[in-house]
Formats: sequence, C-alpha cells, structure tokens
Amino acid sequence: MPNYSRQVLVCQGTGCLSSGSSDVLMGLEKEIEAEGLADQVKVVKSGCFGFCMQGPVMIVYPEGIFYTRVHAEDIPEIVEKHLKGGKIVERLLFHDPVTKEPIKAFKDILFFKGQKRVVLQNSGSINPENIEEYIAQDGYLAFEKVLKEMSPEEVIEQVKKSGLRGRGGGGFPTGRKWEFARKSQDKPKYVICNADEGDPGAFMDRSILEGDPHSVIEGMCIAGYAIGSNQGYVYVRAEYPVAVKRLEIAIRQAKEKGFLGKKLWGTDFFFDLDIRLGAGAFVCGEETSLIRSIQGLRGEPRPRPPFPAVEGLWGRPTLINNVETLANIPRIIRKGSDWFSSIGTEQSKGTKVFALAGKINNTGLIEVPMGTTLREVIFNLGGGIPNGKRFKAAQTGGPSGGCLTEEHLDISLEYDTLLSVGSMMGSGGLIVMDEDSCMVDVARFYIEFMRDESCGKCTPCRVGTKRMLEILNRITEGKGTEKDLIDLEDLAEIVHENSLCGLGNSAPNPVLSTLRYFRKEYEAHIYQKDCPAGVCQALLSYRIDPELCKACGLCRKECPTGAIKGAPKQKHIIESEACSRCGACMTKCPFKAISKGSSARTHSDHDHSAVH
Repeated sequence: MPNYSRQVLVCQGTGCLSSGSSDVLMGLEKEIEAEGLADQVKVVKSGCFGFCMQGPVMIVYPEGIFYTRVHAEDIPEIVEKHLKGGKIVERLLFHDPVTKEPIKAFKDILFFKGQKRVVLQNSGSINPENIEEYIAQDGYLAFEKVLKEMSPEEVIEQVKKSGLRGRGGGGFPTGRKWEFARKSQDKPKYVICNADEGDPGAFMDRSILEGDPHSVIEGMCIAGYAIGSNQGYVYVRAEYPVAVKRLEIAIRQAKEKGFLGKKLWGTDFFFDLDIRLGAGAFVCGEETSLIRSIQGLRGEPRPRPPFPAVEGLWGRPTLINNVETLANIPRIIRKGSDWFSSIGTEQSKGTKVFALAGKINNTGLIEVPMGTTLREVIFNLGGGIPNGKRFKAAQTGGPSGGCLTEEHLDISLEYDTLLSVGSMMGSGGLIVMDEDSCMVDVARFYIEFMRDESCGKCTPCRVGTKRMLEILNRITEGKGTEKDLIDLEDLAEIVHENSLCGLGNSAPNPVLSTLRYFRKEYEAHIYQKDCPAGVCQALLSYRIDPELCKACGLCRKECPTGAIKGAPKQKHIIESEACSRCGACMTKCPFKAISKGSSARTHSDHDHSAVH
C-alpha cells in the first residue's frame, strides 16, 4: 500500500463540475503521475464543499490549504510549487472580501468557521463513490446497532426524543410520523425518500446525494426497520444526473457489502432499495402527488386523510421523509438523542442546511444550528451584499415561502418563528435581494412559477394563481388600479384557504408577504406609475445627460429601434415613442451619460424631448 504524505480533494459536485472541475481532476492525476508522485499524493474526488461561487475548489492535506477557482492550466504550478516544493500558490487562495488578505486554511475562512456540519460532515471530505470511505467514518454502524441492540419501538423513541422535525418544509415531528407508520397494521409497508427538490435556487438535497449518498441509504434502512418495511424508494428528479449516478453506485456497493438485501447482519430483517425518477413537476414534492408519480400516474394531490402513513403507495402504509431528514438519522442513532437535541432551540432541534443564492457575496451551501440569526447567515457566512448595496429582503422557503426584511435580520431561523412573520423554513432555499430588487416583480416571478407548476386539479390553485399573475402583470406594466390591489389580496387569501394541497395553500405566500412588508412599492406602481427599484420596464425611462454626452454616436449605433437622435458632434437625445427600454444604450455608453429612472419621475420634469 502506498504511504501517502499528501491528499488532495477535488470537488466534483454539480456546481464545480459546471465550471470545469472534471478537467482539473484529470489534469491533476496526469501531472502527479508524470512527476512520479503517485505513491506520495492521493487524489480524491469529493462531493460539494459548499463554497460554490469559488469553484472549482480543492483542499490539500495535511495543511488543509484551500484553493479556489482552480483551472486545468493551474495544475502544473500547484504540483511543482506545492506538492513538490511545499510552497503555497497564493494567487489561488481565497481572499477576505474586506481585508483582501489571503486565507490559507479552509477552517479559517468565515464561511466555514460559522458552520456546524452534521448532515454535511462527509460532503467534501470523502469520495462518495467509495463505500469504504463512508465506512471509515462510522458508516452503517447505526444500522448494525439498531438491528442487534434495539427494538423498532426503541428506535422510534430515540428519534422522538431527539426532536428532529421534517426538513422538507412542513417541520412535522419525524418520530411521530414514524410512530404512525409503525402502528398501521396493513402490509407491506414502504419507505420513500423525497428527493424531488424543485424550489428555484435550492440545491441542498442534490448536494447531499452527490456528496454522501450512503447516509441517506442508511437512514432509509433504519426507517424501514423501525416501521416494519422491507422496501424503499428514492424519488429523485431526472435533472440531477450526478446525484442519480452516485446513488446508483452507492446502492450497488451497499448490496455487495451486505447492507441491503436479505438476513442483514445475521437477522431475519431484509430491506431493498430502488430509484424512481421524476420528470421535474414541482407538485410532485407534495407527498400524495409523489406517491401517484411512483405508481406511474399523473402527479397530482389527493385529499388527506387518509395520510400516507395509513394509505400511501399502492394503498399501503408509507413513510415519506426528505433527504436531509433521513441523513440525520444515522448520526442520531450513533451519538444519541441527547446530543442532537442539545443543538438548536427549544422547538427546533439540530442543524439546518441552507442554499444561499441571489444578491450575496458567498453563494453556496451552509449548515448552521437552528436558531442562527438571519444577520449571521447573510453578513458573516454569506459575506454580505455585493458592490456595497443595501440588503432589502430574503426569500425563505422557496416559492411557497415569504420575504423577510431589514427588521427581521435578527430573527432566529427556526420553524415557528418564521411562520409567525409570514414566511416558512421550507426545504432551506434562501434567496437574498438588494436595493435594486423590485418586490412587486419578485412576487410576480414566484406566482408565475406557481401558475406554471400548478397541477390544475383544484380550481382555487389553477384559476387563482392565473388571476393573481394577470393582476401582477398589470401592476408591473403601469396599468394597475386600486381595485387590483384589493382583488389581489382577496384572491391570495382565497387560494391560501381553499387549495387542495399544501403547495396550493402556500402559493400566495410571496404575494401576501410582499404586500405586508412592501405595500408602498405596490402603491407606487399603481398611483405614481413608478417602479422605485427601476426594474419594471414599462415604468422606466432612459435619459441622456447633455453635460456628460460626448456626441460619440456609440449609443445611436447600438439602439435597435432608432430612438436615439443626434448628428455627429451634436448632443444626442432619446425619443420616448420609439424607445423600447432595452437598456443597450446605457450599457454601451463609455461616459456614463445615460441613466435609467422612473418614467413618472422623468415626465414630471417636463423634459419630454430628451427623455423617455
């Protein structure tokens, strides 16, 4: 066996793969071989480290040096300087956004220092395609323990005592859910992992499956033993090819090792696992829709009760948990319910994985204790807002969630607290918006998404989301009226109260929360025909400042509609009737003579010849 003195982990998560990390990995392996270092340096393909915006990334051990934005052409320098010469390649280090100082070790980067990685502890530190590496991290010990030392009732009691709540959005106590499924007398029973992650900007479940698939498999095996099920299904969207491939490899390896199949650990218990691919319908994230999809039927919800724990897949008792929930189970069994419940808050135990996206410096995946404040997440781990802009809002819970504002920055991120201010935890998507975001347009975007994704089974959701979108379109086009504002609020309440499933019930949340916290923006669009953020095109104008204009003609040549007039060496103007508001002129002008503003504000200046 080689006696490695160094180990290099190269991220092979989807984020880094999309920016060329597969070339980095191959280049590194070839260069190490060519330099005769194959017996000294071990190269490991890992899952997502979480710091996605810095990808492709790699960590060199034993020092833990963190290299960012590494490309294939950087490999010879890394091998020659660092792996052979012991000198760090400083230009590839992460630089603190405030001090601009390079940070060598990943553990010293604030993005990582502020985290408590429980579910993500293996992601980025082991090869997800090698079961031996999972076993080396105490993998499958929890499953062995429950089979040899615990009754199903004792397992369920441990999960109940831990305080674990469902991480898929609803936050229902996991142990109680397992108890309901255990008490159902009908046979056979099924365990389903819900990996149908459809929220815009969310990639928590995908990263767990890509970086640590065995933790999910082990969690499902334990769940199967606890409720008396011998068959599990992972329902994962087909748009996650890397996750699907690694899950297939992990299931095959688990079967080869005897962790799936018959007479597990010499007992009479057997458990098998299969994958079912979803076609990307958002509604299939809802339990009853997901069950119908697995059965080969159209994905649409049915009324509850009966709940899936009583009547689910093929009419049999079915336990459904999401990826993150199941990945917590082996840790709880190994370390105990007291350990898990010591993390987080009184009502929300453990940690939560969030996907940070939008107007934030450090986009990526983080895991923090429940109860961490929004301020800590955005301004410490997230690195704050780019370009010195002001924080405006954060959308939590995906399209079914709501917006948090500046006044909520010190709110603790936990289930009940978020619900109390009109938002929700959801599966963990967190999209940040700055001062340039129009909250009316944000609500319009999410309602358009929900309209498109509605299964159409119930009238409130099918028709209500369509009518809400029509009203929001009118408002953003400057055609809104006071009646539209009243109708929008009424419609949102009707859809919320009367839709068949949880997705329909929560579809109006972005509208309700933006009306609650940003009503003045709606009123500006309606009464002043003004978009304060300068986003809604129909309410915008472009103006050429005669003091800054150099009459170069570049804007005139760029204009696709011929709206810009001016002879050579003469100041240019924009004719309002012809302007399409595309913004191409402002982008092209090298002198920053063209500005964008509200049509209403500009027209109040009575300068119609120079502006639109």
